[in-house]
Amino acid sequence: MQIHFRKLANADEPLHIHDVVDVSEVVKGRKDILAVAPLSVDLKALPAGTDCVNVVGKLSGDVDMLCSRCLTEVKSDLNIPFAETFKWLKQPVLPEDDEDEELIYVKDEVVDLIPYVEENFVLHLPDSVLCKADCLGLCQKCGQNLNEGTCSCDNTVIDPRLAGLKDFFK
Repeated sequence: MQIHFRKLANADEPLHIHDVVDVSEVVKGRKDILAVAPLSVDLKALPAGTDCVNVVGKLSGDVDMLCSRCLTEVKSDLNIPFAETFKWLKQPVLPEDDEDEELIYVKDEVVDLIPYVEENFVLHLPDSVLCKADCLGLCQKCGQNLNEGTCSCDNTVIDPRLAGLKDFFK
């Protein structure tokens, strides 16, 4: 999945990119992610001035994650917007500090988009997922899923300042 600056500058129409990217290696160490479907990429590359290219579109895919309260499997559909602007530097000169920070400066005429797709995917993953908004979670003592039923544990909360008095009347 590459874009060529010279081909794109001379093209009459934008370059349409439709591809499927395997992003399972990017999330390999995360224990809250059970499975990742390949990411569907639908992008359009447009010339944006001298030696600049805008790449816009969307990424979509499915991720199976664990509920952060009760550890049940939750399927999340991701629709991620993608918008990057690349500027080709013909000489290996570093850009000045006052230039636009939104630009991605590249030294080669050909740019591989896969690292930028993977980065956008990781940045748009949810930090935590809930199976439902009012998920009760797990019992702290026995581990019972409280969404499925109650447990027989004593979950009485005692003020720690008065905890020494709890055995006073026994």
